[in-house]
Amino acid sequence: MLFDTHAHMDDGAFDTDRETLLQSLPASGIQFLMNPGCSLASSRAADALSKQYNYIYAAVGSHPDAADEVDDAVLEQYRILCRENSRIKAIGEIGLDYHYEDIPRDLQQKAFRAQMALAAELDLPAIVHERDAHGDGMAIVSEFPTVKGVFHCYSGSLEMANWLIARGWYIGFTGVLTFKNARKAIEVAANIPLERLVLETDCPYMAPEPFRGKRNDPGKLYRMAEKLAEIRGLSVEEIHRITTENGKRLYRID
Repeated sequence: MLFDTHAHMDDGAFDTDRETLLQSLPASGIQFLMNPGCSLASSRAADALSKQYNYIYAAVGSHPDAADEVDDAVLEQYRILCRENSRIKAIGEIGLDYHYEDIPRDLQQKAFRAQMALAAELDLPAIVHERDAHGDGMAIVSEFPTVKGVFHCYSGSLEMANWLIARGWYIGFTGVLTFKNARKAIEVAANIPLERLVLETDCPYMAPEPFRGKRNDPGKLYRMAEKLAEIRGLSVEEIHRITTENGKRLYRID
């Protein structure tokens, strides 16, 4: 059994077959699934999915692409959602993304800080998206020493991963692990402590080989488990067990 620790099942890519797919996932080996929000609207959708399916959990937050929506009113809506639904287990997906810079950096940083402060206030883990913003990302994380969580779809160095792990964070890996040019991700996955590593699809994005370029879904998480087993010299069954327990510990699921 597997834990997909980051899957956007509320995404429009699943509008035509969402219910059929979600009903089929437990039989295909998905025991737990975390659906993070990327905006207030998608956080509400994640909240609804967590109430409809007993293996789905939710997180609420605004992605850096939606940083311009983060204000006191939105933060209060996130507080209300967390208070009213015990299946909301994290604040996320939040963070920084300097790749396209559609949202100014200062606005992204302000939204990231506000949502990290919310995670600290509510004593919840954070799900962090960080792309091409390593220095600023680490600086903001340092400002909130009580907040732990996961850097999802990890793209940093082994040194940075070890810095995060030393502060109680987890590292999330997607289908990138299966890509032929994924030297950095493989180096990190091979060397960090297994108890700090989680698997995710980040669907509908980041489909693993041999599905690269197609719509991703949680049913393809087994490919990441197979690749990680190869990297670490363990059985696939061991990887399933270890990464599922890690995901449960990350999100405080009994």
